[in-house]
Amino acid sequence: MRELKMVGVRVELPTNQPVVLLKEVEGERYLPIWIGTVEAAAIHYKQQNVQITRPLTHDLMRDILVELGVELTAVELVELRDTTFYADLVLDNDTRVSARPSDAIALALRTGTKVWCAEEVLDEAGISLPDKQEDEVEKFREFLDEVSPDDFA
Repeated sequence: MRELKMVGVRVELPTNQPVVLLKEVEGERYLPIWIGTVEAAAIHYKQQNVQITRPLTHDLMRDILVELGVELTAVELVELRDTTFYADLVLDNDTRVSARPSDAIALALRTGTKVWCAEEVLDEAGISLPDKQEDEVEKFREFLDEVSPDDFA
């Protein structure tokens, strides 16, 4: 397993399909995962520290874990099958719960949990960007600083 860090979320044009971009902590590969608009908004809200008056689904999941005294110890992207990513939520009692990667990532952001990825998944779907494209990633980060949650509505 390789640890990943969040680069951000954006809307891919012209399809208007949100994509979350992760990067290896110790490596050069990026992992793009196309996700739903609701999950994109939830991830973006957390990254931008947007305060919501009532808990969103991922906030509720975090609160349930806290109330039950269960800790989310890891999020693992475990498989890529027929262009669909699969993730597991790993709880402190060694329980594993299958989840969509977008939900798992949104929950990981809310709990401060590390995201890990199977080497085989990175080998299949990870992309290495030449220096020229690294500039595009920096532009992507700048875009994330300027985008508002309403852009995902």
